[in-house]
Formats: sequence, structure tokens, C-alpha cells
Amino acid sequence: MKYGVNEQGYYGDFGGAYIPEMLYPNVEELRQQYNKIINDDSFKAEYNKLLRDYVGRPSPLYHAKRYSEKYGANIFFKREDLNHTGSHKINNAIGQILLAQRLGKKRIIAETGAGQHGVATATVCALKGIECVVYMGEIDMERQAPNVARMKMLGATVVPATSGSKTLKDATNEAMRDWIANPVDTHYIIGSVVGPYPYPDMVAKFQSIISQETKKQLLEQTGNELPQYVMACVGGGSNAMGMFYHFLDDEGVKLIAVEAAGKGVNTGHSAATTFLGREGVLHGSRTILMQTDDGQVVEPYSISAGLDYPGIGPQHAHLFKVNRAKYVSITDDESLQAGLLCSQMEGIIPAIETAHALAYLEKMTFEKNDNVVICISGRGDKDLSTYIKHFGF
Repeated sequence: MKYGVNEQGYYGDFGGAYIPEMLYPNVEELRQQYNKIINDDSFKAEYNKLLRDYVGRPSPLYHAKRYSEKYGANIFFKREDLNHTGSHKINNAIGQILLAQRLGKKRIIAETGAGQHGVATATVCALKGIECVVYMGEIDMERQAPNVARMKMLGATVVPATSGSKTLKDATNEAMRDWIANPVDTHYIIGSVVGPYPYPDMVAKFQSIISQETKKQLLEQTGNELPQYVMACVGGGSNAMGMFYHFLDDEGVKLIAVEAAGKGVNTGHSAATTFLGREGVLHGSRTILMQTDDGQVVEPYSISAGLDYPGIGPQHAHLFKVNRAKYVSITDDESLQAGLLCSQMEGIIPAIETAHALAYLEKMTFEKNDNVVICISGRGDKDLSTYIKHFGF
């Protein structure tokens, strides 16, 4: 695979495992075992059965007719919002819990921003009867209260991260500290294509089911498995990587990744990593991140908790650097308007993260027969209070 990971865990200049010595045994165990485990026939059989019977896959590829008329192209929604737990996050959570079981782990930890990964992790831990601890920024806990309640109802312990910006970055720091303290019995389920190798590759593989299904569904619906455009929102970037994965080597397919501009890329309140960031190391991998001249991480900002991250996954950094994918950004206001439009035109209330991708349609021009696939990464019920506040419903 041209844009895939090499044996050292790098995508071009990005990736690797920049970790404290105390984490080396955990990460090395994963590196040595993960490919063997996930390619094992019994693993694949159990994983695919759970995706089908528990998650409800394949998720539909929906031809959005009113959107298609409005934007002058064939617009398709890949409906990850219809998965059990309401987003794409469950695809990876199931894969990693099965992996953890085969590694003999008895305890699961996770970090979460919007709470969707936390909910997915708590869900699969309940399914498998395994202890679950989720770290979540204090601010995110306030703005995503329904998801916090869900995690607790599912039996997880939710630990607030009270340092720094009290958001996703800080929750990740806390989870890593826990893992260092509990290396033997604990598996850390990272929710995005970030972190030390092999996580970016492993999470991308578990999410690649999205583009695998899409190709098949497009062929059935249009007679061609390759669209002109594939679009997704990007924070750390797992739904986008899953949506892009099986199209990466098809250079004719244009990949559009939409980041969060927050209040505007130059306002100091943004999470537009590729626009504002520089190369450096964040959470165990070399990538592009927002940082000061002396290398301190700049606090990101976005109205969507799931895009509020100061970096992107190393594979995304590579795709950006070599111009395989186009990275753009959308403001809070633009995303909220797009969320309302989708609700009223297609009867689908999207997560605010997803609405960033939908908003970028306004800035594009299409040929009449273009096929455009957008990953509807999550549903918007978790964001209703934000929508209500903004629109005054």
C-alpha cells in the first residue's frame, strides 16, 4: 500500500513510537502481536460477527436526493451514525477489546473527547465483562453530559481530567499515566489514529471497514466503486482514515479532510492543525501539531469536543505533506448551520463533528455526474444542548 505504514512504524516522515521507557513493554507487546492476532481466522470471524449482529453493519450508503439537487452532484452519506452507540467509534472499540482479550488483559482504559469513543469502549467492556476506566476532560464532561451518564450506566468509571485545558489532550495524558502505572494487566484503547505505533495503523485497519463497504455499495448503486470525492471531518482522524483507507491508492479519488477552524483560524481559538501546526511529537508519534516556538502544545479550540485536538494522526500528516488529501477547515458557526440544514433537508441530525464535513460542500463546485461520499461519522443527539443554545429552540 503506497500510503501505508512501513516496518519501522512510519508514514513518510511521520509516526514512530516516542514513548517513555516505562511504556516500552506495553507498546512492544502490541507491535509484535497485533498483526498476527487481527489476521487470525478466529479473530476475524468473531470481529465480523459482532460487527454484523451487534453493531448492525454494513451501515447504509444513502443517496441524499435533496442534497444532490442543492449541490449539483450525487451526494452519498455513509451512515456511521446508525451504528450501535451512534458513531464509527464502535468499529475500533470492538476490534481492540477482542485483541486485549487475546493478550490476556483484565482491565481497559480509554480517553474520550466527545464521549463517543468512551461510550463505545464502555459498551464493549460491558459486553465482555471487563473493568473499564474512561478519562475525560472536565470541560468535555460538562458539554457532553448525556455521554457521561451513558458510560456510567454501562458500568464504566469516568475520571475527570482537571489539568491544562481540561479537554481531550489532557484526558489522553491522564490515560497514558494510568497505563505506565498498570502495564501488565491493562490495555489502553486509543480511540483515534494517533499515539505510538502500532496504534495509528491498528485503528485505521479496524475503521477501514467504512471504505471497504462503501466501494461495494457504490458499485451496486452507481456501477462504479470509485467516487470523484470522499469527505470526512478530522480531529485525530479515525473516521476520515476509515473513510479514505481503501481509496488511498486510487489517485483519481479526491480526498477532503475537514478540520475545525473554531472561531476562525487566526483568532487563537481554533483546532485547524494543518494550517496552524508544525512538525513535532505529540502523544507518542511524530506528526503535525499546534505548538509554540519553544515546542509547548497550543491549546486547541472547537465547539465540537471530538475535533478539539492539537494534532492529527501521523498518516494524515503524511497525506497532507505529500498532497494526497486536501485539508481544509470550517468554523463553529458554519458547522452549526450545516447541522441544521442537514436536519431540515434530509431528516438526519448529525454530530457537530460531522457537520464540519457537510459545511464544506458550500465551498465546492461539482460536475453534474460527480459522485461524492461524505462520512456521517456520528449522530447529533449528544450535541442537542449545543444546537439548542445556538439556535434558541
